[in-house]
Formats: sequence, C-alpha cells, structure tokens
Amino acid sequence: MQENIFFGRRKFINNSLKAIGSTALLTMPGAGFAGSLFTPLASYTVQQIIDIIIKDIKGAPFPSTVDTIKYGSLDTVVKGIVTTMFPTVEVIEQSIAKNANLIIAHEPTYYNGSDNINWVADNEIVKMKQDLLEKYKITIWRCHDYSHSMVPDMIAYGILKKLNWLSYYTPGETTIKIPSMTLKQLVELLKTKLDIHHLRVMGDLSQSCSIISMLPGSAGGQRQVTLVENKNPDVLIVGEQIEWETTEYIRDRQKLGIKTAMIVLGHSVSEEPGMEALADWLRPKIQGTPVTHIASGDPYTWM
Repeated sequence: MQENIFFGRRKFINNSLKAIGSTALLTMPGAGFAGSLFTPLASYTVQQIIDIIIKDIKGAPFPSTVDTIKYGSLDTVVKGIVTTMFPTVEVIEQSIAKNANLIIAHEPTYYNGSDNINWVADNEIVKMKQDLLEKYKITIWRCHDYSHSMVPDMIAYGILKKLNWLSYYTPGETTIKIPSMTLKQLVELLKTKLDIHHLRVMGDLSQSCSIISMLPGSAGGQRQVTLVENKNPDVLIVGEQIEWETTEYIRDRQKLGIKTAMIVLGHSVSEEPGMEALADWLRPKIQGTPVTHIASGDPYTWM
C-alpha cells in the first residue's frame, strides 16, 4: 500500500538487535526474528494464531491498524493456514483445495486500502467473494502493519533472502552496495531469483550497477524521488510507481546526463517473498497445523 516502504516504515532492527550483530543474525535462516518459543497445541483459533504472530512486536496489538479480520471469526478453529500477498478468488480456491480455512494476506481483500466494502456501493464482486468465503467458512486476516513491524521487517527480510543480499545490508538503510554488474545482468538476476517473467526497465542495459536503492510495494512518488535525490543510486528498484511522478522524473534525470536506471518489479511480486518468509517463520511455532504459502502472482498477460 502507499506507505509500505522497504525499511523506512518502522526500524528494520531495533537497538537491542544491533547490539548483538544484525548482519550475522540476518544471514541465519529463521533465526533473525524476535519471538519466544511456543509449546505447540493440538489446535488453534484464529485469535491464538494472531497472538503468536504479534506476541513480540513492540506496541502490539496496535490501537489503529489495517490488520483486522476481513471476513470470518477470531473464534474459528484453524485447520490450515495460507499466507499470500492478495487474497484473490484464485488463492481462496487453492486454499479450499488444501483444506485451509485461515488466509493471512498482506494486502487488501476488497480493492481499497481500508477494505471498505462500500468503497463502491453494491459491488457485485465483493458480494460474490464473501459468498465464497462464507460457503467454505474461511477467515481472512490482514498482516500488513505487523509484518513490517517484526524484527527484522518480514517483507524486507523475504526479498533480501531471495536475492542473497542479506550480507550487503546496513541496518536502517534503503540503499545497499552489491558487487558491480551491468543493468542487463541485474535484470536477469531479479527475474531469476524472484521468478518474474517480465520487468519494466528504464536505463542503459550496459551501464554498471553497484549502488541499489530498493522500495518494494507502493512507496509513492515523493518517497521514491526523495530517495534518489538523497542517495544518487545507480538503480532504483520499486514495486510500482505512478507514471506521471517517478517515471517522468527518472526520464528527465537520464536525459540531463545522470545515469540512474529504474526497474519496476510489480507490487505483488516485490513483496511476495516476505509473505513466504512469514509462512516459514510461523510453521515451526504451530507444528501440527499446516502452513502453506500461495503466491497471488502477477495478474498481467504480457503481449
């Protein structure tokens, strides 16, 4: 969503984590996240699953958050869990096939940031989607603010891990320095590691790239342009952008002789690794309850 920024929304590592060496911690799969050990239960309600996820998040439960139940009940006994970016109809159908009745989604269910079902009055698709959820007694809980507030930020951790860039990260930064490669090589790396078939690219494919600024999701043009102005990266990597804001800024920047490239991943695929990481993190805490990640995927057909 519009305020979802890579490391800046909330601090990626708090002071206590820095004291024990954040870089080493980040490179240890599954070891970097705050959380006490849980004694697995025979079964869990939705509320108990949420409690496990937010237990060690500072300030949780938040008094104001988009992370609420979008359909279903906190009292539902969980048979299986699916994590995903967008709880699409296709993801719901796949969850049904896996006998999972709790979907933990990073982004909205009803096509707007606050999940207001009256955002468009009498929306037929909202009603049909709710009918499907009701038929199979599926609960959807959004995990956006909490996932960004975990230590480390779950969404940030997921994409860094996928790209094998954890070792290049400096706590609190949105910009990293990687071994130099051409823009074309960087594009191929992103496509391969993140399983993205097509990327939108602005820049000279032969230019050298080492300083990378990253803002997955939808950080907004002001945040994106400010980052480029402050950090002067070789490449800005974003989830999505407003074309009359960041795109035109980058186009003029290049024309005026400053070789800053931009790569647009797509909102969903840029944050999906974080929800996959959430599934990996949650699974050992609730042994006996299946936890699966289902990617909502790229909705576009490229022609």
